[in-house]
Amino acid sequence: MRLCIIGTGYVGLTTGVCLAHLGNHVICIDRDADRIEQLKKGIIPIHEDGLAELMEESMVGERLEFSKSFSYGVTNSDVLFITVGTPSLSDGDVDLTAVKEVAQDIARCMDGYKIIVNKSTVPVGTQKLVTGIIEKGLSSDTGFDVLSNPEFLREGNAVVDTMHPDRVVIGADNMEAAKVLSGIYAPMGGRIMFTSPESAEMIKYASNAFLAAKISFINEIANLCEKVGADVSEVALGVGLDSRIAMDFLKAGLGYGGSCFPKDTRALVRFADGHGCSLKLVKSAIEINEMQRLRPIQKLKDSLGQMAGKIICVLGLSFKPNTDDIRETPSLDIIREIKKLGGRVKVYDPKAMPNARKVLEEVEYCTDAYQAARDAHALILVTEWEQFKKLDPVKLKKLMKRPIFIDGRNVYDADSMIELGFEYYCIGKKDYGWPGNAK
Repeated sequence: MRLCIIGTGYVGLTTGVCLAHLGNHVICIDRDADRIEQLKKGIIPIHEDGLAELMEESMVGERLEFSKSFSYGVTNSDVLFITVGTPSLSDGDVDLTAVKEVAQDIARCMDGYKIIVNKSTVPVGTQKLVTGIIEKGLSSDTGFDVLSNPEFLREGNAVVDTMHPDRVVIGADNMEAAKVLSGIYAPMGGRIMFTSPESAEMIKYASNAFLAAKISFINEIANLCEKVGADVSEVALGVGLDSRIAMDFLKAGLGYGGSCFPKDTRALVRFADGHGCSLKLVKSAIEINEMQRLRPIQKLKDSLGQMAGKIICVLGLSFKPNTDDIRETPSLDIIREIKKLGGRVKVYDPKAMPNARKVLEEVEYCTDAYQAARDAHALILVTEWEQFKKLDPVKLKKLMKRPIFIDGRNVYDADSMIELGFEYYCIGKKDYGWPGNAK
């Protein structure tokens, strides 16, 4: 099939590369001329495991090309995928500006029947909105169909999720068009589910809201565990072994971040409020998550007392491991609060520091975790990168001015850390520090 991907962010680039890998001819287009030039050279602007190798293979095989020409992409393709950003507005609503502009451009360039597939995360009713914009913008009686096909990709695991999906949701009014799209996805396996466009659009938001609520639930339970002496890891296992609940997303920590859960939960709440439906559970999940990300600050206050003049090491800037994405990451809130309280911050992340430098000033960026820990009065582990799980605690302790270790992801064994002489604080378990021992 001849496919056009409109937008080369996480979703667009991963989708385009993987569909080209399956043998389709794919044109990826983007208005960002610099990004297109970089992609033509094989330079990927995001960190995603396995993506560079697949992209190179498809480019060498002449199945994948990049262009900044909208008309070239549209006229040389049969199926168009909309994968542009839909960021939050200040009130939590969804900014559909890019989607609307793409719809107008498609109408301007169409030279025959096209299947237009929306993969951007959009509120219910957007399929009809896009259809109306294209109908209004057409200069001739050209046929087309607009389908809703939400993505369910996890950053850091996007290639695997694309090539091996749990399910493919296709929302369509025209079943013949839906069958064409299902044929494109068929080689990937996974259940293909046909729905109305409205249901497909809602499935995306409902999925993310449920997962966000599950994370917030276990974090709230974790906070209670600290008060009563229970161990949230044991509690989560006991709960998650129930097949009706399952273990996924029951890991206590510093809450969720990234480009999806925060944005999508806010958007769903805003959308529901506009329809006279208050989503109290989702609102609570958002509130819990906002408080959870600052749990390390209270632990710092308990252990250090005054923060002024203290050096705090923060390990991990990305919102999760295996990505360089810092959108809505807990580390930024933690660092800003430390600075507000007069502390100095040293940071290290294997991939996310270039992005962090664009938004985070007056911190010391280090070359590795040990340099970041040197002379620190406390260390906060925010992102559970694999290399952070393998640090030498003995070496860390020797480098630090005071061995306060706040494990925001429960990576280390508490008994071992205490035996080594650390004041050890974690999430959802007994604190092993000595709050009255501030220096």
